[in-house]
Amino acid sequence: MAAFPPFQTIRHQAPEQPVIAIVIPCYNEEAALPYTAEKVSGLIDGLVADGLISPDSYMLCVNDGSRDNTWNVITRLHEANPRGVKGISLAHNRGHQNALLAGLMTAMDHCDAAISIDADLQDDPQAIRLMVERFREGCEIVYGVRSSRATDTAFKRITAHAFYSFQNKMGLETIYDHADYRLMSDRALHLLSQYGESNLFLRGIIPQIGLRTDIVTYERHSRVAGESKYPLAKMLSFSIDGITSFSARPMRWIFITGLILLIVDLFVAAYVIGSLFFREPVSGWVSIMLSVWFLGSLILMSIGIVGEYIGKIFIEVKHRPRFAIAETLLD
Repeated sequence: MAAFPPFQTIRHQAPEQPVIAIVIPCYNEEAALPYTAEKVSGLIDGLVADGLISPDSYMLCVNDGSRDNTWNVITRLHEANPRGVKGISLAHNRGHQNALLAGLMTAMDHCDAAISIDADLQDDPQAIRLMVERFREGCEIVYGVRSSRATDTAFKRITAHAFYSFQNKMGLETIYDHADYRLMSDRALHLLSQYGESNLFLRGIIPQIGLRTDIVTYERHSRVAGESKYPLAKMLSFSIDGITSFSARPMRWIFITGLILLIVDLFVAAYVIGSLFFREPVSGWVSIMLSVWFLGSLILMSIGIVGEYIGKIFIEVKHRPRFAIAETLLD
């Protein structure tokens, strides 16, 4: 019988000068894009001059069905710099996660690694240099993580911490204080392409890929222009999508809550039966009404949680395309 070959640890080896694609999802960013393109293009040129990346590196702007002149701005930028600025335009607004995925999948076969960053440049683009260095050292996924939240309001800070803590308690494997600012190798991108769910939550999917990872920290700035695309209501919806896409714990909590209430009901039943034999039973509509309202609210909330999961199953089984690309500027 032939013996197995000696075990070897095979590490990812990046090219000496990797081709880097910087993917920028854009929704109504006509005011910010010219500044963003100038900043990112300058950063790419600097990395090329230092011999850290290939001259074929580029930025890829993804127009997510914007209602303003975002696509016209992308077109002008591409015409001025066809090699350095490329673009795709989705046929319809599909949301940040789908737009980001569209850009990553487009760049997948045309780069050694892709870095995703939002068009508002709140995430410091200077961290890209550190990401590239970690990639050249063998890391295949590098997360950009905020070093502090000193610039946030107290309300934003509290809700953000609650957001991450609640997700962790629900069983999600997420990176604390990390949004969607990250580097992914071409191998990591191909592994990501195998995840076919329609309810995208990339912050939960990508940590499941594994591979060798690292983090770089940066200071978050204010938007260069435009308005935030993630108000509180949208952040809550995003959190709910993430939890129900990756964890069944809410339904388990329903069972546990029901079990606790059953135990409480047994004690109440024992008290009622005892009062029939040993004292005059006390009837009060207040206690009855409170019980009815409490249990009714609990039932409705439970139905809502279960309905959220059923709704996701309904969407997933259709296997509809997550996005459609209407126009491209890749040549």
